Amino acid sequence: MGGQPRYLWVADMLRRPILNGELAPGSRLPSRSRLARTHHVSEQVSRHALRLLVSEGLVEARPGSGYYVRPVPQIHRFSRTDRASGSGVEPLHREELGTLTVKVNDLVARRLTLRDGEMVYRSRSLGLADGAPVALHTAWEPMVLTQGTLRTPADAEPGTGVLDRLGAAGVIIDRVVEEVGVRPLREPEATLLQLAPGLPVLVVERTHFNGQRPVETSDLVGSVDHCRLLYRLSLARPPKKGR
Repeated sequence: MGGQPRYLWVADMLRRPILNGELAPGSRLPSRSRLARTHHVSEQVSRHALRLLVSEGLVEARPGSGYYVRPVPQIHRFSRTDRASGSGVEPLHREELGTLTVKVNDLVARRLTLRDGEMVYRSRSLGLADGAPVALHTAWEPMVLTQGTLRTPADAEPGTGVLDRLGAAGVIIDRVVEEVGVRPLREPEATLLQLAPGLPVLVVERTHFNGQRPVETSDLVGSVDHCRLLYRLSLARPPKKGR
């Protein structure tokens, strides 16, 4: 063990068989007392080791039952480098939650360069896999852009992307800015995703521009266990040297 804390050494003794497949998903791990006896450490050391593996996402604690190897989560990849990447929750099954007119709050107002309290369309949709919610997409759009037309988020044909819908209204989107981060899950996101508030989630903040004017902004919120962002980058080939 050298100078390594004993709980890290015990955690490594468990981590290796999990990662190499010796302990299959769903396998029950030894109890804290059994780990302590096997590795000649205190139960406090074995408790810290198990909690570390829980924090790493390799193990789950089941109250009253013990610690188990976590199942390998199903990964869903969201393409961010093509025209369809602005369509929200694809490739998941999309469940529309509707469009409301709301007063914009401070954070979204700054992203849309609006005054706090101006009216926007807010549209929400859930991304489902095998009937379970995996991702939530929320979009905000200034009402002034399409109000009184059939190009509002509420009136457009289902499946119409924001580029085509606003383009048909004469608002050409020519630039997209996207920022990716991780933050704690908030309500009502937690209720819609059937997750506990405060859990870390992946968040993609995407804003569409017409010139320098932001015309729509959205949040894609998804479980860090199940969601990945896929980027494809084309690299210019260096010119061939003359013979």
